[in-house]
Amino acid sequence: MLLRADHRIKLDDTDDKLFYDYPRFVTHVDEGFIQQLTDLYLQRLKPNTRIFDMMSSWVSHLPEMEFDHVEGHGLNAEELARNPRLNHYFVQNINTKPQLPLADQSFDAVINCVSVQYIQYPEAVFSEIHRILKPGGVAIISFSNRMFYQKAIQIWRDASESSRVELVKGYFASMNGFTTPEVVVNRPTAPNFLQWLGLPGGDPFYAVIAHRLE
Repeated sequence: MLLRADHRIKLDDTDDKLFYDYPRFVTHVDEGFIQQLTDLYLQRLKPNTRIFDMMSSWVSHLPEMEFDHVEGHGLNAEELARNPRLNHYFVQNINTKPQLPLADQSFDAVINCVSVQYIQYPEAVFSEIHRILKPGGVAIISFSNRMFYQKAIQIWRDASESSRVELVKGYFASMNGFTTPEVVVNRPTAPNFLQWLGLPGGDPFYAVIAHRLE
């Protein structure tokens, strides 16, 4: 297994559905991060394709591009219902049921924004990402250094930012069905305290990108 049992521990081990039961109509990263993510999607996603927005919410940060279908997934139906980019969505706790109700090779891209730190069984989840992607399809996992600390897994909480990048690369590498992951990093030069004050320029941007092999 990629992670040991203690790596998967959360400080709050109650049902994740309880924690996310109340909708949060906020963004969890700053405007600089969001713009970088939207720009990355504009570069890497293609129009008229099928997108799976895993662990989504009320906003997907997708560019003004026409897609054939955007499928959303998350833990709060009220948030997902508010998301104007989703054509359809479903609610499922992938920490207790990682198998997705989606057909094999049915999506051109899988995106996951600032949520990878909460996945307790990445081996199973990334296997599902691989399964639902079409050959050549892309997976984009983006994150910063913010989190709901009590819901992030221990290995993520204890890791440095660079180690977290390596961890996500390892999630892809463990599958033996993805290309070598590409990493996009933008660490702001502004002092860290700006982030916690909510001022622009404080959030580092990380994205790990891989394609399903043919």
